[in-house]
Amino acid sequence: MRKQLPALLIFLGVVLVIIAFGPFIRDEVWFYLKELKGQEYELGADVHKKDSVFARLLSSRPIGIDPANKDFSIVIEKIGVSAPINKDVPVTDNQAYMESLRTGVAHASLSKYPSKNPGNTYLFAHASVNFWKLGKYAGVFNLLRKLDTGDKIYIFYEGRAYMYKVANIEIVKGWDVYSITRPVIEPILTLQTCDPPGTTLNRLVVTAKLVSVE
Repeated sequence: MRKQLPALLIFLGVVLVIIAFGPFIRDEVWFYLKELKGQEYELGADVHKKDSVFARLLSSRPIGIDPANKDFSIVIEKIGVSAPINKDVPVTDNQAYMESLRTGVAHASLSKYPSKNPGNTYLFAHASVNFWKLGKYAGVFNLLRKLDTGDKIYIFYEGRAYMYKVANIEIVKGWDVYSITRPVIEPILTLQTCDPPGTTLNRLVVTAKLVSVE
């Protein structure tokens, strides 16, 4: 038994690593296959396949993606994100925003709502490996770093669809608050998540500009 204990501990360690990083690895593999096949998500594409394991792994046809709701939600076609947004989450209350992130993406309470008027709509969500601790949306922004300039992000708010295009992607230190406090002269959207995933070392910040409202 003593001889087998080291091997058993190593085996358990490997299993725990696989469990912890499983969702992150899954998302990476899915995105690689999607790009390899030239497959795309299409907002409101009712005629195409809905999201499923079969659609992701075996098909190359476009996959339809719908908003979680029309009251306040986000859709990012390129990385297959569709999630509800929780309003007015205080960024200084750790318990409040951690609880909010269990049920979707959080809207910072000191930021603006989507509008044609100048303002910064600031959203943040997990890119994490602790799915068992952080809930269903623990990895909703796992692939946020895959976005490029010009990629579209949709915010649904009070029945209207706000379409933004990515203008800038940067990594800032965890304590840097400029991205949420900066003055703006146009309507913008800011998405924030942790980088590397599951840490608080840095923040990945995506800035997008409003293009249209429907």
